[in-house]
Amino acid sequence: MQRFYDFIRRHPTGVDTFWAVVLLGLSGMSVVGGSGDGPERVAAVPVALGLCAVVALRRRAPEKMLLLAIGTGLAQLVLGVRPDVADFALLVITYTVAAVGERWASRLALGCSLAAAGVSQLRWPPETQTGSWAQSVFVVVVMTVPFVLAWVLGDSARTRRAYFSQLEERAARLEREREAQSKVAVAAERARIARELHDVVAHNVSVMVVQADGAAYVMEASPEQAKQALETISGTGRQALAEMRRLLGVLRTGDSPEGGEYVPQPDVEQIEELIGKVREAGLAVDFKIEGTPRPLPSGVELTAYRIVQEALTNTRKHGGPDAGASVRLVYFDDGLGLLVEDDGRGASHELYEDGGADGAGHGMIGMRERVGMVGGTLDAGPRPGGGFRISALLPLKPASQ
Repeated sequence: MQRFYDFIRRHPTGVDTFWAVVLLGLSGMSVVGGSGDGPERVAAVPVALGLCAVVALRRRAPEKMLLLAIGTGLAQLVLGVRPDVADFALLVITYTVAAVGERWASRLALGCSLAAAGVSQLRWPPETQTGSWAQSVFVVVVMTVPFVLAWVLGDSARTRRAYFSQLEERAARLEREREAQSKVAVAAERARIARELHDVVAHNVSVMVVQADGAAYVMEASPEQAKQALETISGTGRQALAEMRRLLGVLRTGDSPEGGEYVPQPDVEQIEELIGKVREAGLAVDFKIEGTPRPLPSGVELTAYRIVQEALTNTRKHGGPDAGASVRLVYFDDGLGLLVEDDGRGASHELYEDGGADGAGHGMIGMRERVGMVGGTLDAGPRPGGGFRISALLPLKPASQ
């Protein structure tokens, strides 16, 4: 049965043609069995054919079929062919044009429907004169009601279809917006993970490279220092692996880890530990905290840690062997201030702005993105007399925000 319904929906013109043939057969029976004279029966044939053609092609060309129906109706009046079963096509085309035709055609169909009954009564007045006016009015009303109902049903179908079309369009637009938002969210998440990977790899690998070079240099002259350097490399490697596991955990589907807990993300309290490792790697760093330390939003704490980490990594890369650095954390009433300076020879400001030594679009760009995400400001540039300076102000918004 479903296949039958699908066939009907796929072949609307074929279905209409079938009903047109049925209507033509009924009309032929009416003409043959009617009481009209010979000329009227002959004239009824083209009228019936025209009206049946209207039914067959109503959905393929509704406006043209409306004009054909009007022309056939006028010919019926002129030739004196009395209404019969074929005139049912006028109801069908009225509904069709109101449902799927152009607006002008729908209005024309309504006007003709309102006039058809009255014109028919004038062309074929009742044979009896008893109560002629009352009878005529009654007949006109009775004949007009089906046409008006057909037009109302068709116009309602048009309105309902337009409403559903608007709903579908709105749903499609919302789907496109959701897809766009998903793409933006994915891009933002990728950028965040890229920043995290850059910070973890750049810092820890830089420490490992420096320590490995130092160990190779003092291996024979000072085995104890070489041993300490290798221990630092081992510890730094383990920390890098732990942070990499944390980042990989972000990429999972949200299932709880089976082999232990994820490593928590760095915060302000770990900056001192970070500086200690940097000092062990051979970079002299002066660290001071001003103001009263207090709990900060997690985003601000991670941003502060990563800025210090990136700044000290760049100092090791570009500052030279005798460079030193200073780190200041200042707790204001409404913000956290960061100041990282070094006295090395440094790299050009353009190199930092282009994304650091790797030129891959991270480095200073990543710092600015991090600071921008928490609503802060960042200023970076060469110091007078040599070295580099990075300052940032991070607003202390409530953690719930």
